[in-house]
Amino acid sequence: MNSLAWAIVVFLFFLAAWFGWRYYDLKQRLDLYATEIRKQDQNLPTDIKGIENLSNAIASLHSTFNLQLSTLSSETARLATVLEQLTDGVIIADANGLIQFANPAARKLFETPDAIGRSITEVVRHHQLVDAWRRCQQTSEIQSESVELPAHRQFLQIIAIPDSHAGGSLLLIQDLTRVRRLETVRRDFISNVSHELRTPLASLKALTETLQGGALADPDAGPRFLGRISTEVDALTQMAQELLDLSRIESGQVELILAPLAPKSLVTSAADRMKMQAERAGLKLTVKCGDGLQNIRADRSRLEQVLVNLIHNAVKFTKPGGEISLEAESTSGYVRFAVRDSGVGIPVESLSRIFERFYRVDSSRTGSGTGLGLSISKHIIEAHGGKIWAESKEGQGSSFYFVIPNERER
Repeated sequence: MNSLAWAIVVFLFFLAAWFGWRYYDLKQRLDLYATEIRKQDQNLPTDIKGIENLSNAIASLHSTFNLQLSTLSSETARLATVLEQLTDGVIIADANGLIQFANPAARKLFETPDAIGRSITEVVRHHQLVDAWRRCQQTSEIQSESVELPAHRQFLQIIAIPDSHAGGSLLLIQDLTRVRRLETVRRDFISNVSHELRTPLASLKALTETLQGGALADPDAGPRFLGRISTEVDALTQMAQELLDLSRIESGQVELILAPLAPKSLVTSAADRMKMQAERAGLKLTVKCGDGLQNIRADRSRLEQVLVNLIHNAVKFTKPGGEISLEAESTSGYVRFAVRDSGVGIPVESLSRIFERFYRVDSSRTGSGTGLGLSISKHIIEAHGGKIWAESKEGQGSSFYFVIPNERER
């Protein structure tokens, strides 16, 4: 082997040795670095520890952010559910008066299916309510306003609350129609009770004073006055009993004796009881009821009380020569009863109130009775799971209806 070949062999040997040493040295350093990472050696290079701490901090912030985002989403969903179900209207408007949010109650109150992006003036459409919102914007104070909407027979109250952060406002709209109606019913109830009691009490006082003044010794006047006193006392007793009955029915203390009942048997029995009274008043009383109607499950005496009361009212407010019709027919799982007359009729404004305690149409003030019969009838029908209502036009007579579920529906 010549010298050149030996030189090449020696060079390749040293080159292989150098690469081997470099590999061994790199492997040793990597093993040492891995060991120190596993042991979390405090002598770990500071730049490596800083990167690890930064990574841990970012992971912690990400976890915290996700938790807060989840909590916020849950609270937002809960608030949205409350606003959607709230019976009061809620409107949120920006500083320019453009609506950003309106819950279903607000859209229903103002009959506006799409309120978002529209102005307060355009949606509310009532100057007093709009003025309350403007005062709120100008003074940055809570404003309140109540108005009556005659066209819709509504009473609305608006409360405007300023938004100090965004410069807008929150409007809370409450429908006070039912509250006002109850206040009217309460006021009229007191007035009517006073009216009903005043007349018999004044009569009793006058009769008593007359008897004390010497009429008691009069063989003709004495018994007559005592008879009138007895009549007035009976009227007061009837009123007290009907009030008691009404209170017991409303509180559910009256137990209905339910049994299968044929509608034709019921209307025939009620007509027979009132036939003579109708004839004395010069009225024709007819019954229209088929034989094949489905039975109802009801308290016979209570439903007959309702029919007798309705026929009695028809007799009282129908002129001689008129006609009263008592009917029963089947309709959609119910039996519908009707008492129609050709009497004086009922004003439109009174139709919704005739079933209130003591409420009587002005033209009926001269009539007898306590004004409790229709209210008692209403509660009896509702206790049977039915509904009662009236239809009428002044001068064209009235029709009173009530429905009772047939026996199959119970």
